Amino acid sequence: MKIWLIVSSIAIVIFSGCSSTNNMAKLKNQNARQALLIQQQYAQIAALKEKLDTKRRMIRKTRTRQSMPTAPKKNIKLKKVEDNNYSSGYMYPETKKKKPKKVKKVASINSAMTTAECISMIGQAKFDKYSQMFGSEAASLKRCKMLKAMKQ
Repeated sequence: MKIWLIVSSIAIVIFSGCSSTNNMAKLKNQNARQALLIQQQYAQIAALKEKLDTKRRMIRKTRTRQSMPTAPKKNIKLKKVEDNNYSSGYMYPETKKKKPKKVKKVASINSAMTTAECISMIGQAKFDKYSQMFGSEAASLKRCKMLKAMKQ
């Protein structure tokens, strides 16, 4: 019985010492893995922050470009107006207006278009369709004149 007690106590001491070192090794491995994961997450966060900062910079650049006023087209020097140097030419200057370009007139269209010309130009079916839509053959002839003018 004494031997049994001695052997069991030695076994308990040996196994308890081994199990504590195994647990410590497991905890160290877990801590190392968690530290590696945390470092990877910090690296990802830093990369995302950098992307966000570049996007913010681009947005700021575009905002400043849009909000900048355009430069004036002419350098205007203002004169000081006093009672003794008043001139209506200065106060009410005449602006030079551009003359509108004259459009060449198209050769006059023969005002008397016959129904035969109109039918040959657009066809009998369209001539009848226009006559029905506008209520008379005169309206369809007018339509033919407009089409002829557009083609020229």
